[in-house]
Amino acid sequence: MKIPELSVVTGAFSYTGKYITSRLLSMGKRVRTLTGHPDRHNPFGNQVSVAPFNFDNQSELIKGLQGATTLYNTYWVRFSYGEVTFDKAIENTKTLIKAAEEAGVSRIIHISITNASEESSLPYFRGKGILEKAIINSKLSYAIIRPTVIFGPEDILINNIAWFLRRFPVFAVFELGDYRLQPVFVEDVAEIAVSAAHQDEDIIIDAVGPEIYTFDELIRFIADRIHSRAKIIHLRPALAFFLSRLVGYTVNDVVITRDEVEGLMSNLLVSKSHPTGQIRLSDWLSKNADRLGAKYASELSRHYR
Repeated sequence: MKIPELSVVTGAFSYTGKYITSRLLSMGKRVRTLTGHPDRHNPFGNQVSVAPFNFDNQSELIKGLQGATTLYNTYWVRFSYGEVTFDKAIENTKTLIKAAEEAGVSRIIHISITNASEESSLPYFRGKGILEKAIINSKLSYAIIRPTVIFGPEDILINNIAWFLRRFPVFAVFELGDYRLQPVFVEDVAEIAVSAAHQDEDIIIDAVGPEIYTFDELIRFIADRIHSRAKIIHLRPALAFFLSRLVGYTVNDVVITRDEVEGLMSNLLVSKSHPTGQIRLSDWLSKNADRLGAKYASELSRHYR
């Protein structure tokens, strides 16, 4: 009996990695995860084996990758916090790429971001651009997947917008809110990633949904679906960001960063490519309005603590 091929997924207990893992398991693949939280609950039980990242121990990192044909890499950081920095994340990912080469991995499926660029003034987009180049210059066959903002049951952005709209009398939008974003469903991203693993050529593909909203339209649409009575106001970015920091203290989290505001307002979360995702945010919101924003989703608790 032929043993199913092994795939390694970084962060299978997190967000995007969890959906990639579910899809691989449904196809009969064996899955191992590399994670920064090996002691967390394993929702897949004995279906998924677990190994720590071991970025500081190359031989152990290689061992965690050996036997795998494909590496799905979702590892990254949303913002710098304490010793967790963009520079460290870049260094760690380059270490992971080198270990994959030495372990004999054939193909890497790397989750990047739309409009990633080494020339970007924003550390998030610049870091993603640096890593795309590192992968292109590696010995690995590759598919680089560039999602916009990902939505789904465990997402942070859409969920927390709803949470604020449910609990605060006012919701502040940066300036006119006429900048755009193109949300993509997390299961669509997983499908695009897994499908790309079975192609031979090196590819870069945007993972983007079929709908484009201005930020103001998105906030009003969410408010309508959850029956929020919050007043939506428009403020200068500096004042709105200051208020978001005050709210951040109350929830013990980083609500949004200056770089995220600049990236959003620069229309970096929309693609010039044709939609590659199928699920519409409007349809998903209508079906999930009751549970959306029921609980606050903490970025610090999920990834940094």
